[in-house]
Amino acid sequence: MPESLNSTLSDLQSRTAALCQDVLVPLAARVHSGELPRAVALAEVREAAKSAGLFGLTQPAEFGGRPGGPLALTLVRDTLASFNNPLSGAVLGPGPGVLADCRPELKDTHLAPLLAGEKRAAFAITEPADASRHTWAERDGTDLLVSGVKSYVTGGAEADFVNTLVELEGAGRTLVVIDRHSPGVHLVERFESLDGSHHAVLRFDQVRIPETRILGKPGEGMPRSMGQIGDTRLAIAAQATGLARWTLGFLNEQLSAPHRSGQPLGDREGVRLRYADLRIQAYAMRSMLYRTARLAEAGNNIRNEGMACKIFATETLGRIVDDGIQLSGGQALSLSHPLAQLYQRVRAWRIAEGANDVLRINLARGALEFGLGEI
Repeated sequence: MPESLNSTLSDLQSRTAALCQDVLVPLAARVHSGELPRAVALAEVREAAKSAGLFGLTQPAEFGGRPGGPLALTLVRDTLASFNNPLSGAVLGPGPGVLADCRPELKDTHLAPLLAGEKRAAFAITEPADASRHTWAERDGTDLLVSGVKSYVTGGAEADFVNTLVELEGAGRTLVVIDRHSPGVHLVERFESLDGSHHAVLRFDQVRIPETRILGKPGEGMPRSMGQIGDTRLAIAAQATGLARWTLGFLNEQLSAPHRSGQPLGDREGVRLRYADLRIQAYAMRSMLYRTARLAEAGNNIRNEGMACKIFATETLGRIVDDGIQLSGGQALSLSHPLAQLYQRVRAWRIAEGANDVLRINLARGALEFGLGEI
């Protein structure tokens, strides 16, 4: 649990909380009032995060970062989310993702601009439900010709380049880098999901890329993709845990305040029973998160634990927010209410980075067939 942190991690937690309280909270208030443009506020957050030693925790040392381990990043994400601040996404810098350990030429043209915030990347792995085959790549001399369709490419319409999983002839599933505005790349559809994020459907028609755009070795695209997705699952669990703590704090204030009946709702036994259950679930959720982060910190394979953590955290948060709306009453149904906004935002997480029921099947397979997983 976070109560057993060493002095370095305790200091990191304190610096993160101080940044939220002293910088993010007042800036968000100014943005909400219309006094400050959001873009200006985000730039100020990034500079403050750099001064606090937080921005570089997700970035390689060779690019000026000070990379943090799984436990440090979990701690920061949990703390940031516990403030439920709309500017917190600017605190941690962009990480390399699947571009880690890429070829030297890609470091110069894509990775360095990505880490500097000069270029934006998207990750294309999902095929349309009606696709007859995977997106594929054919060899043409020293080039590759890519064809097919990718759906649900988050940020794909705005991206400068797309890291794309393709079926490479003679090699299998392979990751390649495709510039978004290359000839043959078509934006089929741009849409918004329930949580407010934007996605795209992209079609590739004989898109020509040099063979040097392959990430890693041909045929290792799926393990490389799963590595990034696994990291993202733990990040989602950390954010869900922090948001659960924020929700319980919000409810604590609501239930302690005078109700129209004259007495606080928290004085009622039925309300206390439900609220107690929420706190029990949040305690289990946070305990699970930090145990998983410590296993990752020790170098263990946490594929199964990461899936379990993502499933439990997102579903528990969903119950906490849903019950929070029930306890708050009709006012919480207004789209301007923080719990209503949070409900929309977190519902998508039960599908993101692997739908929870699919992850359950994968988790069982990992345990039964490969002996993976801790209890």
